[in-house]
Amino acid sequence: MSYAQRTSHLKPEGAYAVLAKANQLEAAGKEIVHLEIGQPDYETFSNVSQAGIQAINQGKTRYTSPAGMPALREVIAADAGRRRGMQIHPEEVVVSPGGKPNLFFPTLALIEPGDEVIYPDPGFPTYEAMIRVAGGVPVAVPLLEHNQFSFDLAVFDRMINSRTKMIILNSPSNPTGGVIPLADLEHIAAQAQKFDAWVMTDELYTRIVYDGLEAPSIAALPGMQSRSIIVDGFSKTYSMTGWRLGYGIMPRELADRVGLLLTHSIGSTAHFTQFAGIEAISGPQDKVDEMVEEYQRRRNVIVSGLNSLPGFSCQIPQGAFYAFPNITGTGRSSDELANLILEKAGVALLPGSSFGKFGEGYLRLSYANSIANIEIGLERIRKVL
Repeated sequence: MSYAQRTSHLKPEGAYAVLAKANQLEAAGKEIVHLEIGQPDYETFSNVSQAGIQAINQGKTRYTSPAGMPALREVIAADAGRRRGMQIHPEEVVVSPGGKPNLFFPTLALIEPGDEVIYPDPGFPTYEAMIRVAGGVPVAVPLLEHNQFSFDLAVFDRMINSRTKMIILNSPSNPTGGVIPLADLEHIAAQAQKFDAWVMTDELYTRIVYDGLEAPSIAALPGMQSRSIIVDGFSKTYSMTGWRLGYGIMPRELADRVGLLLTHSIGSTAHFTQFAGIEAISGPQDKVDEMVEEYQRRRNVIVSGLNSLPGFSCQIPQGAFYAFPNITGTGRSSDELANLILEKAGVALLPGSSFGKFGEGYLRLSYANSIANIEIGLERIRKVL
């Protein structure tokens, strides 16, 4: 059977492939410690769940505006603007089922065949996928381990040119946990303005940062809001992965165009989940703070343990809930070592190569799991090594 060329490059996300293999091993009786999936191990906060349940009970199960309920767009605009030091209007907010539509659809709205798009490598696999589906030319810029996995700015400066239509950033980062320093954002912003490029900034983990750090948004820098697309959502901050609720913030003209793409694809985001989203933002935030504090404790445990393993070297991640150790000292490829650890140690994690060619030599471990399980996993890895 013949398929359209635009889908020929697509392949499964590494996390789901490893999860499937881990589930097969579990079905065969092997006990697996799951450190592969980027999903909070917390239940959705009770006040948020109750708001969703109440909305269903009240019949909030109808179509809504493709771009989202006005009430939800208003609270997102106020909250996101306050946290980033920007003025955001509700008309600039586009609600979607999960964050990915607000990655894909602005790309489809802006990128013509042959346009170049700079993106981080290692990085979230959807970035390269959506660039290629839109007919764009993906241009990978490596992340530097010694600079908290921020862009290699020397390479970035060589790659950006008059054909660059968009620059994709992710801070805090999946898979590295790095936060892009303000000075680097200022450098990237100056180049974006010089070459008249859009910037898509994936800020899904912006509330999950440690040691009193904040993750600045490039969109808040002078002259950048009019050329920036902020992608954020509820999955990580409020442990709402299965609710499928995300949003984008972008100039109104682009928001209108993305709204049309939503109209002709998904129609609208689920009615009742949007009421849960209003409660998530408007309600108490103490559960978010408690969750981040617990992630920081887990981060400290897993980084210390990884750095004690032979051939491993792990920087302290500044955000998200991933450790990204350098494993070149083991003499094995990331795929080989990840498979060995899964099959022999019963610990599911991801090879860095799942996130691009510059991810080779690393592993990604999610510490969205209990400290007890993290310690069990580390000890099992130690024995195998």
